[in-house]
This record gives sequence, structure tokens and C-alpha cells, in this order.
Amino acid sequence: MTIKLIAIDMDGTLLNPQHQISPAVSAAIAAARNQGVHVVLATGRPFIGVKGYLEILGLDKTGGYCITNNGALVQRTDSGECVAQTPLSFDDYLYCEALSRTLNVHLHALDFNTVYTANKDISRYTVYESHLTGMPLKYRAVEEMDRTLTFPKVMMIDEPALLDNAIRHIPDEARARYTIIKSAPYYLEIMDKRVNKGEGVRLLAEYLGLTAENVMAIGDHENDLAMISYAGTGVAMGNAIDEVKAISQFVTRPNTEDGVAYAIEKFVLKTAH
Repeated sequence: MTIKLIAIDMDGTLLNPQHQISPAVSAAIAAARNQGVHVVLATGRPFIGVKGYLEILGLDKTGGYCITNNGALVQRTDSGECVAQTPLSFDDYLYCEALSRTLNVHLHALDFNTVYTANKDISRYTVYESHLTGMPLKYRAVEEMDRTLTFPKVMMIDEPALLDNAIRHIPDEARARYTIIKSAPYYLEIMDKRVNKGEGVRLLAEYLGLTAENVMAIGDHENDLAMISYAGTGVAMGNAIDEVKAISQFVTRPNTEDGVAYAIEKFVLKTAH
């Protein structure tokens, strides 16, 4: 089947270690779009943290889509309007916030516009998330939070050793209740049980009248496993974790060597050797 939709993870995949899109990757994406292929960024980031890159790639036009918050939201790139969404409730926030204190790790929650933390000693990784996404950071004690808020995701964040220890002690009840995935050594993302990047890509593909055979997905980390498993053509970056490489049909070059461009050239443009 012809590839008509390319779903691309951002950090560690689309972006090089300097958080930039290389000229070769930009050119390959433009060439694919010129052939009528939908190019979709599928990321753990919220929409505000994606907008600048959408503009750089020219993906911010009418008819463009992106998958944000690890699949919790499928959004139009020109307006941010949700085509599909599966957020957490305020009760979910309360449960996860209490659990983070039991596990002795930091937590922050993201709504559509803001990063919230109830930790007085704000984690440097929360500050980093605010900087990375461009979302303002607000300290709010739990009892000060607006109970009408919903959250595409909450995140346990901490030093990698502390976070790994906490992960080992997450109760089965929580694992049964939520999708819990590690997206970086210091990030553990918690979402509605139905949410993952694979489900987000599936919802968008169906919305566009496409099937899995029409989809290529490219990623590098645990939160990319579901979309790579779903896609008819699953591609792991050369810098991907072993679990991603194990389920992929192809391992492309790393993000330091224009791996996204090489995959597009090989499977879509048919120009790679």
C-alpha cells in the first residue's frame, strides 16, 4: 500500500540534539508533502510546544494535523482545534498527585495552556518542561486548583535514579487505571488508559479515510512503541532504544545523521540507496 501519512516523533527523532530540524529533514518533508502525503508531528509535547516547528516546516496550514500529549489530543495545526481528545479528569489529577507524594517524586500537570505544580520545591525538570513547551508555569497548592480543569496528561518527573525507583513501586491499581509511559530518563507520563500515540495516529488515519497500511511512523523511545506497532511501516531511529528497534521493520540513521530524511527518501520518495 502507498504511504499517505507519515507520523514523526519530535524529540530524538525529528529534532537533532540541538533541538533543531536539519535542512535535509526539512527538504525530505517538503518533498513528501509535494507528493500529497500528510506529514504529522506525533509528540508528547502540548500544542504550544509544537507550533514553532509546525511553522518552520510549513505544516501550520489549513488541512494540517498534529498529535500532541502522546495521543491525548489530535489537533488541527492552523487553529489548535481538537479533532479528538481524551483528557484526564480533576479526580485523576488528585489521585496522581497523591501517588507522587507517596512515591516521593515530583509531579506536574498540563492543561491546554499551563504547567501546574503543587511542589513548593519545584523540580528543575518542571522548569525545563515549561521552557521546552513555551507554557507558563504556575505553582498552585492542590486545594487552590480549579476543579473544573481537565488535563491531557500529568507527569512524574525527577532525577532518573529516583524516578526509576518510583516506577518500580507504582501500584497495580494505577497501572490498570492509566497509560503510564516513560518518554525520557526523567519523565514518566500518565494519561487516560485509552491514550497512546498509536491510538492518536489510528484516530487521525480513520478521520482521513486511511488505514494502517497507509501509515509510516518514525520514533525512538518507549512512547513511540504503540504508533510504530500500529503503522504499516514502522521505523526506528538509529538512536532508538532497543525495544523500539525490536518491533520496527526498519532502523534508519540516528537523529545526528538525518535519520528522518533517510526514511522518507527510502519509503516515500524512493530515492535512497
